[in-house]
Amino acid sequence: MLATTTQIIRSALQADPSLNPRDRALVLASLRDKPKNSKAEVNADSPRLIRRTEAARRLGCSLRMIDRLAQEGVLPKRKLPNRKRASGFLEADLNALLTTTEKEAVA
Repeated sequence: MLATTTQIIRSALQADPSLNPRDRALVLASLRDKPKNSKAEVNADSPRLIRRTEAARRLGCSLRMIDRLAQEGVLPKRKLPNRKRASGFLEADLNALLTTTEKEAVA
């Protein structure tokens, strides 16, 4: 964290009358002691959504083919919550399709 960011937070905490000095010190210490690599902690167990351009790149096909696979139900399209147009494909579904097509190519 930048020094200027810490100064701004410290000023805001000092202006807050609901915090006592001990709590203020604890908040600042927890901010200071955060690991530097904690930009976006991704849970390995959480499903990952792949956009259609990335899906096309991974499958080695066109965007139209991805749309056709989604329309036919071969590759189910998932919508992001609270969004109207944002959608993608689960990485697990994409990997399953890749392994299926690889097995068919070998057979």
